[in-house]
Amino acid sequence: MPRITSPKLPVSPLSRPRGRPRSETARKAVLRAALRLVAAHGYRALTIEGIAAAAGVGKQTIYRWWPSKAAVVLTALAEYADADIPVPDSGDGCDNLARFLGATFAAMRAGYAPILRALMAEAQFDATFAVEFRERLIDRRRAAMRMLLARAQARGELAAAADLEVLLDFAFGAMWYRLLLEHAPLSSAAAKSIARAVFAAGSAESRAAAPRRRRK
Repeated sequence: MPRITSPKLPVSPLSRPRGRPRSETARKAVLRAALRLVAAHGYRALTIEGIAAAAGVGKQTIYRWWPSKAAVVLTALAEYADADIPVPDSGDGCDNLARFLGATFAAMRAGYAPILRALMAEAQFDATFAVEFRERLIDRRRAAMRMLLARAQARGELAAAADLEVLLDFAFGAMWYRLLLEHAPLSSAAAKSIARAVFAAGSAESRAAAPRRRRK
């Protein structure tokens, strides 16, 4: 697996459960240790005991903050995405989407793809984790892209009638299809192609939705 660099891990309300205040240094150490271990040995080999030893904290310390190894890894990925995958606003919506997807795909190529696949698999068998996975990562990434598309719509680059939720499904659906099936790469070229397709669909929708003029 490609080497995963230590992500920036800001303080996030997502990973602040109720109870005793945590040490921010220890929290970051746990999150970084989890990503290092899963990169080196795979998600299935990851254990809370191993994370605790690598982070230099007690196992019970981790269990006070997170209920499972999946929750630890999910927090790390969510905070990485918030910190290192920005929502660009250059004034060109298609270019902004291509850059957003490009940064996301670059993270996948850097080693996060197998981790994300593992968490998606976990969500299929654990209903409680599935809710956390959707709220902490999926919904937040959709909200980020929705902001980008809404700005483009306000500038007239997307039709006023364009369904942004469908366009979000279009973009993220293409990403997940490639991520899960690995039939084609998550490349920078793919990011640009998906962005162009999204904006073509969003613009064409206005023409399809507009009433046809009657011929005289």
